[in-house]
Parts: sequence; C-alpha cells; structure tokens
Amino acid sequence: SLTIPMAVVRWQDFDQDLYLGATAVRPGQDPYARNKFNQVESDKLRMDRSVPDTRHDHCRHKQWRTDLSASSVVITFHNEARSALLRTVVSVLKKSPPHLVKEIILVDDYSDNPEDGALLGKIEKVRVLRNDRREGLMRSRVRGADAATASVLTFLDSHCECNEHWLEPLLERVAEDKTRVVSPIIDVINMDNFQYVGASADLKGGFDWNLVFKWDYMTLEQRRARQGNPIAPIKTPMIAGGLFVMDKNYFEELGKYDMMMDVWGGENLEISFRVWQCGGSLEIIPCSRVGHVFRKQHPYTFPGGSGTVFASIQSRLEMKKRLGCKPFKWYLENVYPELRVPDHQDIAFGALQQGQNCLDTLGHFADGVVGVYECHNAGGNQVPIQSKVLNSLMSGVAAEHWVMDSAVTLGQFK
Repeated sequence: SLTIPMAVVRWQDFDQDLYLGATAVRPGQDPYARNKFNQVESDKLRMDRSVPDTRHDHCRHKQWRTDLSASSVVITFHNEARSALLRTVVSVLKKSPPHLVKEIILVDDYSDNPEDGALLGKIEKVRVLRNDRREGLMRSRVRGADAATASVLTFLDSHCECNEHWLEPLLERVAEDKTRVVSPIIDVINMDNFQYVGASADLKGGFDWNLVFKWDYMTLEQRRARQGNPIAPIKTPMIAGGLFVMDKNYFEELGKYDMMMDVWGGENLEISFRVWQCGGSLEIIPCSRVGHVFRKQHPYTFPGGSGTVFASIQSRLEMKKRLGCKPFKWYLENVYPELRVPDHQDIAFGALQQGQNCLDTLGHFADGVVGVYECHNAGGNQVPIQSKVLNSLMSGVAAEHWVMDSAVTLGQFK
C-alpha cells in the first residue's frame, strides 16, 4: 500500500530525535542485537553528519555535465535501524543537486513496525511503498523500479551515506551510453564505531566458485595503465549489487530482476552476468563515493529460508535467446580472464585449517607468499585448490601442488 503523507517538510526540519526515540536501545540491552551493528553509536550521529571527502584530487576540479536527467532513488529495507535509514535518505538529499533527484522511493519489505518507513514519507521527495508480506530484495526492488517516474534508476542499500558529488559522475556515464551499469567506489562505515573510511580505488568486483562476491585487486599492469588517468572508469566483471545506477528502459529490456529469486544474495552475480553477456557493461566510477555499513552477519531471516531453492528458469532462458546473449564461456574468456576455472586435474578445494587459523594469501597476489589468518569461511583468499599436475622438474613424477586461488592471480607453493 502507498503511504501519502499529510504534510511535507524539508529534510532539515525533520524531527530526528522524535523519530529515533521510539526504537532507542534501552539500558542493559545489547546494541548489536537488533541490527548486528552498534545501534547506540549509529543513533548518536546527526542525520546530516559530515564525512571525509575520499575522492581523488582530480575529481574535485572536474566539471560535470549540466544537462543530465534526474534519477529515481530506490531504497529497499526490512527492520532497518531508523538512524541508518534516515542518514541514507538525508545524505541523498544533502549531497545531490536537487534537480537530479526526482524522488526517493522507500520500499518497506514488511518491517515489523510500519512507521519505520511511513514517518519518513513526510520528508520532501520521499515516497513510501510497503509490501503486504515479505517479498525479499529482488521483488521489492522491482516494485520500486516499476513505481519510479524518472528515466534513470539509482539503487541504494538502506545503511549508506553518500559523499560529495556522488551522483553526477554516475549519471554522466549512463547518459553517454544507456547500456552502462555503473557503481560508486564503496567506502566502509565501521559497524562498531561508525567511522567513515575511504576504500581503495584499485579494486574490481569478482566472485569465487562458491558464487560468493569478492573484491579483486587490479593486476600490476592494470594499475600502471591507470597512472595517467587515475579517475578513469574501471571495467568490472561484477558489481557488489547494493549500489548502482542504470537506465530504467534498459533495466526493463534486460529483464529487471528474476522475480522467482526468493532468497537474498546472488542477485548481484545474476545481473552482472546478464549485463555483460547481453551487450552491456559494468563500471566502477572512482569520482563517485558512497559509504556502506558492512556487517559480519545478517540481522533478519529471509523469505523461503536461506537454503537452496529450485524453480523453473524457462522464461529466463527464452529471454536470453531473445536478447541474443553470449554464452558464459565468452564472459569467462573476455570479461573475467583472471578467474581460474577448475578443471579435471583439480581434485579438491576448500580451506586448509589448523585450529582457528586458515592458510591465507594475506593480500599477496603474485609472489606466491602465504601465511595464516583467522578463518572467516568466506572463501576468497582462503580457498586453495588441490591439483594433480605433471611436474617436469621432478623427472616426470606426478606431484601434488596446492594452488592458492587469491584475489587476482595464482601463486603456487608446495
């Protein structure tokens, strides 16, 4: 149902203390229990707090086009901390040129308290849609996109803070080519003290064969090639999924999201594969910076559970044929050649664990150096592959090597 506010206020006039008071952490309560981040620290912050400008110096002198189309900003949430949700909305309004934000559409995925979203509906440009039952991320985002009235869609998570001139560089790239799907560099908001920390500009999105998203460091050659223009767009095999800008018509032409996907997660891989294989491209735009609260676990359950759910994919296969999409082999060879594809010689993969520690590349990407680090069970730098290979240096005797599948390249060690 659509919530229509009676009176509209500027964000500057919104009563933050009244809004947060109803859900404040009481003395003796665990500040992490509800959101899996420190809600007490989040609630202390003003809704329009200042964050450091983490952009490259070149970005601060760049002039952006003045004829860009406005965007509809779609934010989905379920039982989000009110302070985090409010800061997300306020940062969009405060850090964006007013003419470039047509509306902010909040999609409440059946939160326990309907007022979490409804009360924000009185802020200028904010529209609130509430699901009548739990739908999950994909269907909620599609609902928001369908309701959007602007020609460009901007998707954000509900615990973000936008930085200076974050929107213009994203809209400019899409204005030049509507088949581009673009993402900011995602800075880190610490889940314990909510400090805003700038992220590296040398990262691209990728995944491992557990189909878990990971960040890949650029190769040395890629970093050298960017020295002349360090703020040039970064072609990326994968986007993190929570924060991106896309032409609305192109979003629809490409099949939106798969509405049969019930479980949170995986949607970023699916849309990334689809964009690349069906004629588009993914970019990270260094002059756009948005902070995001990264948590170690999720504070809520997922509709349909979190196990493996199977459904017919016939309609998606027909769409792939209709769009003339390239095969996955093309994606691996042309978009993500750095990803090592397991073959018949690989006999096992997983973590090498001793006690609480696992073998880990520790950020060494090319020299084969490894060490140990506390096991995080997230794959990435802690997933070696055991492979039977013929080692000519050992007189033709088959030797077992563990090949460490690091973030970019492959180091070998015995």
